[in-house]
Amino acid sequence: MPIFTPGRRWQPAYYPFKKEPFGQRLLENIERIVKGPLFGCRMCGNCLLQETAFICLMECPKGLRNGPCGGSTEEYCYVDKTRPCIWYKIYDRAFKMGREEKLLEVLPPLDWDKVGTETWLDVINQVRKIGVMKFFNGLVSRNPQLRAQVWDSVFRPIRQPDWWQGDSEYHPPAYTEPISEFERRLRAREFVITAEVAPPMTVSTNKLLHNIQMVKPYVTAINFTDSPSATPRMSSWACSAMAVQAGAEPVMQIAARDRTRIGLQSEVLGANALGIRNILCLSGDSMRMAPDPRGRMDIVDIDSVQMIWILRKMRDEGKYLDGRSIKFPPKIFIGAAASPFASRPEFQAIREHKKVNAGAQFFQTNLVYDLKGLEIWLNALAKRNILDKVYILVGITPLKSLKVAQYMNNEVPGVTIPENLLKRIENAGDGASEEGVTIALELIEQIKKLQGIHGIHIMAVGWEEIVPRIVTEAGLLPKDFALSQQDIVQKN
Repeated sequence: MPIFTPGRRWQPAYYPFKKEPFGQRLLENIERIVKGPLFGCRMCGNCLLQETAFICLMECPKGLRNGPCGGSTEEYCYVDKTRPCIWYKIYDRAFKMGREEKLLEVLPPLDWDKVGTETWLDVINQVRKIGVMKFFNGLVSRNPQLRAQVWDSVFRPIRQPDWWQGDSEYHPPAYTEPISEFERRLRAREFVITAEVAPPMTVSTNKLLHNIQMVKPYVTAINFTDSPSATPRMSSWACSAMAVQAGAEPVMQIAARDRTRIGLQSEVLGANALGIRNILCLSGDSMRMAPDPRGRMDIVDIDSVQMIWILRKMRDEGKYLDGRSIKFPPKIFIGAAASPFASRPEFQAIREHKKVNAGAQFFQTNLVYDLKGLEIWLNALAKRNILDKVYILVGITPLKSLKVAQYMNNEVPGVTIPENLLKRIENAGDGASEEGVTIALELIEQIKKLQGIHGIHIMAVGWEEIVPRIVTEAGLLPKDFALSQQDIVQKN
């Protein structure tokens, strides 16, 4: 185990993709020999140890560079249970060192032209640039502000290249009028309902279109998942485009797991041209959850925070990641996932705060069954003064059976079902699905009373026909609710 990192083992280092002068290669080898045993360094070419409490973030099996995924736990990494969640360890150490605010800075994705190369030469060149004497005099100064300023003058340009320029500030949207009907209703302070419709596993769209028409009158917007559990389905953008054609408001989900920085930008441009205005950025379930044969699990090109940052700059600044101007920028309402129970509330609050600063305008949370835990999480967000900067929709799923409930509680990262609810489902026997609906309605009734909550996100997990009943019995029908003649015929 490396000396200064809590990771269980040191993964092999990255290697550069190009030939380099002997002196530079020698320096790389020295840096690898020193930082590998000490920090578990993988030679990513953009060292961020100072921002991550001196634990190498590249020990995360997903390669996430801006915080944990929704599966973060204190016990272990859900991708590899033989090692700890490295981001949990980073947060834990940062809080103990009083460096937690450093975790808010939006850090860039890897520049793969630099991957495998050293960082020391960059530091040396930057010290020369500001002046060697000025640098060392600043470090020994008794003025802590001057020390911090000099230190940052060296390391900030290294970790924040010109093509990224990430920071830890809040970036409100640069437009005034709502982009989508979903955003309009949230701004109007309506209690908004969204629901998921599962994309088909074939090219047949009959059931998909039926479910869209069935759910549409009862909700403001319909989410289409992006290959959940790392299992292929029809793409979210295709389902979203069909929803637009059917007169429904879609929320297109994009999982970082399957995207490169190029693919993200081009896909969002295409989706926006097709009339899709709402985008939900996710890290995505690990390939660990996929059926055999599994794909690579060791690297994500961009994480969900970086996706939000890129899309916000495309929309508000009209800029591609590479700096080119976009003559007609996309118009998108940007959302993110929130996971109230994935980790300690103060850790999750930092994670959610970072997403809001990057540009997330709405959250759809993971499944919530523990209302006390939800309130603790909301209080943690309130302490960070972000509840007025983001709309929050709480995730609810009616439990259809004991087997489903146990699977969610035991296998789905970030989901916890209290023992008393599991017992109710078990005692219901053949009436488990009816008891699951009752529990969902009870939870919704209590969630409606909480401050800082703007709606409910119903994840029916293939049980879309229950959505109209839940919305109706919860007293959450939209103000303009009306069934078409076709809907009436189908309902009867």
